[in-house]
Amino acid sequence: MKRRTLASLGLLFLPLAALGHHSFAATFDLSRVLELEGEVTRVFWRNPHIGLTLRTMDDSGAVAVWNLESQSLSVLRRMDITDPFFAVGDTVKVAGYPARRAADGLFVTHMLLPSGEEFVFQFGAAPAALRWSDRAWGDTGGWFVDSGDTSEPERGLFRAWATTLAGGEGFFWRESYPLTDAARDALAAFDPYADDPITNCAPKGMPAIMSQPYPLDFVDQGDTITLRLEEYDTVRTIHVDDAAGVDEPSPSLLGHSVGHWEDSALVVQTTGVDWGHFDAAGIPLSTDVEFLERFTPSDDGSRLDYELTILDATTFTEPLVLRKAWVSLPDVRVAPYECTIDG
Repeated sequence: MKRRTLASLGLLFLPLAALGHHSFAATFDLSRVLELEGEVTRVFWRNPHIGLTLRTMDDSGAVAVWNLESQSLSVLRRMDITDPFFAVGDTVKVAGYPARRAADGLFVTHMLLPSGEEFVFQFGAAPAALRWSDRAWGDTGGWFVDSGDTSEPERGLFRAWATTLAGGEGFFWRESYPLTDAARDALAAFDPYADDPITNCAPKGMPAIMSQPYPLDFVDQGDTITLRLEEYDTVRTIHVDDAAGVDEPSPSLLGHSVGHWEDSALVVQTTGVDWGHFDAAGIPLSTDVEFLERFTPSDDGSRLDYELTILDATTFTEPLVLRKAWVSLPDVRVAPYECTIDG
């Protein structure tokens, strides 16, 4: 077994897991890239992360077993990968970020397969750099389409939509926020290990769920609109127009949503959210938070623009406006997520 620690060559694109399932930089050391070579002894093909165990042996004959993870099934599906491409008994070489607290953990960014082809889990708009081979396997281009299907513009909002990373519009997170002193204190006290709200497949609440990078769709139910999001198999119910008069239920992760139409745009007001988090990285939200959303499909049906305004004077010193976009693709659907806890 060969094992060496290398200086990071720079991030092509932070793994989507970094934005989806835990505080990535707090969990893995992005300043180092570790290489391992060994035999695959177990394969985990599941959400929120695929995984494998790798049996290695160093030059002295000492054996070690490593627990490795990488992107989600939902990410790989967008790359036209539905089945495992490595198996128990395969000898593979991997590179990735070592875990900060688990001596045997690694987030895999590159894998050299027995065929001599190299798979890159970490990708960006530019072609990904290979480490060991001149034969790449897998296509990340599906994540960077910048135009959608225009064949059915009459469907408007009611279709499946896919996240595009083209132009940096795939996520609405910012590097900084207009936080109140109380929010800054809460953020400073946040422990990414003890306080992470989405460990062990715990679902996301509003607004974090709306930045999920996987497909979503809208279904017209008459008095309500069902918004389905692939991550955590989430379902939001939006009461429309006169149906908004129903009694507001008890506070919940997703809250109570009431919508109305402004031309082709669906405008949604959501209250009664008690998740208590803006994201999974420590910024809190009060139970008085209010969300105003605008979903605007393009005239040709190829694109969906999204604007989210967050009103919470306890956390933000001013209304916070976030934006992202999706595209309509004929082969995209909301698939079962079926998050599985390690074990």
